[in-house]
Amino acid sequence: MTGSPTCVDLYWLPLGAGGHSVRLNGKVFEAVAARLEKRTMQDLYHSALEVTVPQGSFVIEQAPARPDGPLRGVVAEGPVGRHWAGSLRLFRYEIRRWRNGVIPDVDEAVDSPQLLSDDPAVARRVLELVAEVPTPVWGRDEFHAGEMWNSNSVIAWVLARSGINIDAVHPPPGGRAPGWRAGLVIARRQQASDSVGRGQPAGPGASVTGSTAVRR
Repeated sequence: MTGSPTCVDLYWLPLGAGGHSVRLNGKVFEAVAARLEKRTMQDLYHSALEVTVPQGSFVIEQAPARPDGPLRGVVAEGPVGRHWAGSLRLFRYEIRRWRNGVIPDVDEAVDSPQLLSDDPAVARRVLELVAEVPTPVWGRDEFHAGEMWNSNSVIAWVLARSGINIDAVHPPPGGRAPGWRAGLVIARRQQASDSVGRGQPAGPGASVTGSTAVRR
């Protein structure tokens, strides 16, 4: 950690760190995407947060659902691939706010941790927002954000809604984070909707997005 008594740290982990199958699938996905978009291939990254407050350190990330979710601070779950598939744990993801938790394969993180804020109010806001993250189907673009929803979408949404300036937040050089933009788009739509509720004008294209979470 950064050593600050209160901090919001961002970690960039290579997609599939610690596992050959996910890494290989990621490379195949990026090869196809790069060819379709007529660009060079880039390294893919998965993001996670570590928020330190006086009460302890909390790991925030999205991961496959497991039966011992309460032990890892799971606050919500969502379906993978299709809504109907979410009835099976194998096809569910979980969103964690894990006190004294561990980021898997953190030793492989690149250019990390990145200190995003040491403001106590911002850190508390980040922790509060985790339980409010939308949970559409993983791997699909249900909210028409122009990109599929995944773990990077969760982190981007939380940071954008917390008020942290993330315009300068980017994956390590030569890399990209699929799903990141979807989180930003949905967060900004919700912020615009909130502004309308307070009697302020909304920007063009503003719409309200919902949640399909199994809340805990």
